[in-house]
Amino acid sequence: MSYLAQTNLKDIDFPATAREIIMTGCQKHNKIPFYTKSDKESFKNVVHNLMIEDIINKKIGDLSGGQKQRVLLARSLIRNPKVIILDEPQTGLDINITRELYKILEKLNKEKNVTIIMATHDLDELESIKPRIICIAKNIKYDGKFEEWKGL
Repeated sequence: MSYLAQTNLKDIDFPATAREIIMTGCQKHNKIPFYTKSDKESFKNVVHNLMIEDIINKKIGDLSGGQKQRVLLARSLIRNPKVIILDEPQTGLDINITRELYKILEKLNKEKNVTIIMATHDLDELESIKPRIICIAKNIKYDGKFEEWKGL
């Protein structure tokens, strides 16, 4: 299981590269070597799948919002989770980058069979994916198909 917290991407500006950020997703405390061959192979795969090979050596603060979000997503995917929980992953992203992010998530779900649980207010952009929706406001207000959602 993995978690991607809601982040104000403008606040991510410290002297670490995208590679370093991603690799922290598989750190094993009190273990040497810090990263195994398997960790490095997982890094190559997740970077390739998210198409971020060209930015892995750049400082996180030098990246665009969409690039930062892909790096954070790569960090949460590096251990090949079966379930990923995302909290408003589109925060701070423009509409085109948001759509791209949702396509990546849809691909993960369909091709890698990753269960995605996402908190969002951005249902209009999910129409093409047609996810199952659970609307919660103190209790469950709706649980069902996107096509039947009435915006309760």
